[in-house]
Amino acid sequence: MTDQQPLPAPEAQPSRFVTTAPDGHGHADGGAAAEAFAIDLARLMHDDKCTQVSVLDVRGLSPITNFLVIGSGTSERQMRSVMDHAVDLAAEQRIEPYRLTKDAGAHWLIADFVDVVVHLFEPNTRAHYDLEMLWGDAREVPWQRPGERRPAE
Repeated sequence: MTDQQPLPAPEAQPSRFVTTAPDGHGHADGGAAAEAFAIDLARLMHDDKCTQVSVLDVRGLSPITNFLVIGSGTSERQMRSVMDHAVDLAAEQRIEPYRLTKDAGAHWLIADFVDVVVHLFEPNTRAHYDLEMLWGDAREVPWQRPGERRPAE
């Protein structure tokens, strides 16, 4: 029998969305501000020609994040550009990514903003991992601008 060492505690990820409560203390706001940021990211992805963009509210389902923004890219170059634009948008809102992960072939790019995680896939890779099915209990958040209908894809 081997001695098993306990696993280290997961690294705490502080919320990027902090509001000031009436008592003057900052409190994490994984709700409205994070949802607004997720919607902004989805709109950016759509404007940058991503397809099948969706925002999933995984609060209460995921211990890691509150919102997932998922989209499909059209090429390696376009996908890398979209992720650069997402990081720029975050910087404009004074949000720094916790971690950026990019695979060598640009099949799956991830930007982790703690309360919002962006997944940008090459279409075949997206179909393989099928995050929407994995998070099937999550509420889909409408992200279209007023008067804009969801694109037929």
